[in-house]
Amino acid sequence: MHDISDLESRGVVGMFIASTEFVQAAEAQSAALGFTPASVFVPHPIQDRTDDEMRAKADEAFAEILRAVTR
Repeated sequence: MHDISDLESRGVVGMFIASTEFVQAAEAQSAALGFTPASVFVPHPIQDRTDDEMRAKADEAFAEILRAVTR
């Protein structure tokens, strides 16, 4: 989140993608920094997924990711 904040302060669009396991951590970090970056959360877990399963997750999240970087 620090990196995204830095990028945004320089005029570079930033966002992050994480699994739903990290929603609360992202909210806490956001509150601590006073910065709410664009974010997309995908279903957890993602470890031990096959390449095809990861591609499917990416395909499912693509439209939301595109919206996050073009807001």
